[in-house]
Amino acid sequence: MRKDERTLRERGLSHLLLMNKPDTGLMRILVVEDNETLADAVERGLRGEGYDVDVTRDGADGLWRAREFSYDAIILDVMLPSMNGYLICQTLRDEDITTPILMLTAKDGEYDIAEGLDLGADDYLTKPFSFVVLVARIRALIRRQLPHANSEITVGALRIDTVGHRCCLNEEVLELTAREYALLETLARSAGQPLTRHQLLDHVWGADHDGASNVVDVYIGYLRKKLGKRSDRELIETVRGVGYRLTAR
Repeated sequence: MRKDERTLRERGLSHLLLMNKPDTGLMRILVVEDNETLADAVERGLRGEGYDVDVTRDGADGLWRAREFSYDAIILDVMLPSMNGYLICQTLRDEDITTPILMLTAKDGEYDIAEGLDLGADDYLTKPFSFVVLVARIRALIRRQLPHANSEITVGALRIDTVGHRCCLNEEVLELTAREYALLETLARSAGQPLTRHQLLDHVWGADHDGASNVVDVYIGYLRKKLGKRSDRELIETVRGVGYRLTAR
């Protein structure tokens, strides 16, 4: 938990966190895992796949976050400090919080798996696991949770499948990296409206990004080259003094 979040929580001002929580427009995942190496690897991998990720290594904090914030899925370890994953899962379900839960555990007994599923978990992975499988399971859980939701964004001839992370322009598939996809989806969700470089940096790279400040411009350049091969006009406009805008003209 960040210092500012901890301070607000201790003062009973958690509602201020909700007011200031950025709406990234991306699928948001909560990872509750006390193994620092594994948690960091999962966070980096999911961000690389275009997800917005929050991580906590404490069970009680994980429960608080799951209650306070809206997530598309929760990756939940079983063995955690202060509160185990089974109790977190049961508490959330008792409170009618239906966010899909994928439980992680070092245990591989069938009774452990059955207990997690009986308490309301939607899926189960035993450590060690393949990251490719983890991502596939998360996508499946999100699809299952929103079977009737419109998972496609259309901006002119551009179509974005937000569940499958697939983009087509003039019916041709765009080959995008995970970061390029996340940037394009963020622009598409605000099509016609300019987004500042700071907004794009926070939404796509995360508020804790400490790399080069011109990374947004670099990736806008990558996208323009790929979009330009499928379109005879500039789809991403530079808004002088502001940032960038995806156009639908």
